[in-house]
Amino acid sequence: MPRERLRVLTWHVHGSYLAYLAHCGHDLYLPVGPKANGYAGRTDSFDWPENVHEVPVEQVRSLPLDVILFQSRRHWEVDQHEILSEAQRHLPRIFLEHDPPRESPTETRHVVDDPDVLLVHVTHFNELMWNSGRTPTRVIEHGVAVPADVEYDGHIPSGIVVVNGLNWRGRRLGSDVFQRARREVPLVLVGMESLELGGQGEVPPRELARTMAGYRFFFNPIRWTSLGLSVLEAMSVGLPVVGLATTELVDVVEDGVSGFLSTDIDVLVDRMRQLLDDPALARRLGSEARRTARSRFGIERFAADWDRTLREVAGEASRTRRSGSLAAAAS
Repeated sequence: MPRERLRVLTWHVHGSYLAYLAHCGHDLYLPVGPKANGYAGRTDSFDWPENVHEVPVEQVRSLPLDVILFQSRRHWEVDQHEILSEAQRHLPRIFLEHDPPRESPTETRHVVDDPDVLLVHVTHFNELMWNSGRTPTRVIEHGVAVPADVEYDGHIPSGIVVVNGLNWRGRRLGSDVFQRARREVPLVLVGMESLELGGQGEVPPRELARTMAGYRFFFNPIRWTSLGLSVLEAMSVGLPVVGLATTELVDVVEDGVSGFLSTDIDVLVDRMRQLLDDPALARRLGSEARRTARSRFGIERFAADWDRTLREVAGEASRTRRSGSLAAAAS
């Protein structure tokens, strides 16, 4: 007998992540309306499955729900008080944290400080760096999927860089690193607003894997952010990854095996030249990258992790409510 699907309210914050989250099989309800971050609903960029629903923001209060899944500080501090009913604010709650801390890498307290909320991190590095206080935490590593018919080709003698808004996001996302490396080796930038840096513009998510497959390698210039889904998608296709030896990337890419990592940009430039000069090396490292990505970051494992987590949170909350009711009745 099929297990009952949970009704989960969440927000559209990171489209690619949300599209992968939909693989969990539960019903995801997205508030839509004139508000800013998180109210876009089912955008045209993705092929949404039938378990992703839009709900007008003014109707959220009357929606029967099982779990609230927060994805940003604003949703936690402001939006829940504006769009949720009091009863909904006491439902089982999860806060999905996508990023490492900004203010201090080691001392920043997370906005959630509640032992009744589960704080889910997307990398072990992020969990390590946040001060989560008394809030219980769990890591659910990314899961990605690329079309089965997309295979690494690497015939284009250039690296590809996939970053949105690189021009204005500055040093944290490695704008200076990218521009320095681009002076030494051919690099193509794609992503939203990439035209401002001489890039090729945004590639629709459904076409990104096929686009990346033609390039010799993937270059990640980012200093300080979470593990990008595009990195894992590139690895799943079979591109070797060249990047800075920072954050979670050092635990995903093995230097000299599935790509090259260093904090020395000159070393990275030399490694990129190697890959440009030696397509066989690029293919060999890319094959290892593909093996790593598909064994560790498969969509089936990701979906199972989220299914288990949602059911545990919903079930524990129900047991707590039942225990409280029984205790009150016995007193």
